[in-house]
Amino acid sequence: MAASKDPAEMKKAFVAQLGEEQWDESWESIAKLSPELFKASVDLIAVPKKKRYLSPKIQQLMSIAIDAASTHLYVPGVRKHIDAALKEGATPAEIIEVIELTGTLGIHACNIGVPLLVEVMKEEGVYDQHATAGKPFDEKREKLKADFTKNRGYWHTFWEDFLALDPEFFEAYLNFSSVPWLKDVDGSGKGGGVLEPKVKELVYCAFDAAATHLYVPGLKLHMRNVLKYGGTPEEIMEVLEIATQLSLHTSNVAAPILAERLGKS
Repeated sequence: MAASKDPAEMKKAFVAQLGEEQWDESWESIAKLSPELFKASVDLIAVPKKKRYLSPKIQQLMSIAIDAASTHLYVPGVRKHIDAALKEGATPAEIIEVIELTGTLGIHACNIGVPLLVEVMKEEGVYDQHATAGKPFDEKREKLKADFTKNRGYWHTFWEDFLALDPEFFEAYLNFSSVPWLKDVDGSGKGGGVLEPKVKELVYCAFDAAATHLYVPGLKLHMRNVLKYGGTPEEIMEVLEIATQLSLHTSNVAAPILAERLGKS
């Protein structure tokens, strides 16, 4: 079926599927310039909204993580999805926890960089002579490993060389990344943050899977953790569907600029 070219009908269809608060001038520009792209984009966004393996609130929290990630920082989307999350019943504590979780993305500089550094050290013949690389952990490092495992609920071999080479920075990152896992939100003294562990791990999946990052080792690790915490493949698939919507920001940003230029010509 051909896409409707009636602006009023197109907006009506958009609002019916996605909500009034999601409409803005970018969609108006897309509708005018390419009704076909407009319809296809709305249909793409609507798929997880119809299936709802994740609640509307959790879907919006995933979108916040994708748009607020340091590799993307799509401010219009962050604003829209925070507004939508609040409308769906999310609390400020839940939203700031998503931001805390998403803020850990930068550690992938070490997750990628440290193995490469070790590779270079071995190639240059300095690895075996290094004071700590490849050596058994001392008491301090063993405690940091135990603390990480307790706070974050897992351990992975890619942390081994990082901890061996720089325990001071590892400890700083441990404290930084543990905030949403340990903070006392309700005053009960139990800690644990406000989002359940499964949702925390889905947040990691969301920004690791986004096209601006595509961090494969982390994505696989956090998918495994989601399942460990009782999540389902369908829930993970829905996060991937939401992450795919990042591609629509091309037209959200570019179409209004084209419309503006055409209006001035």
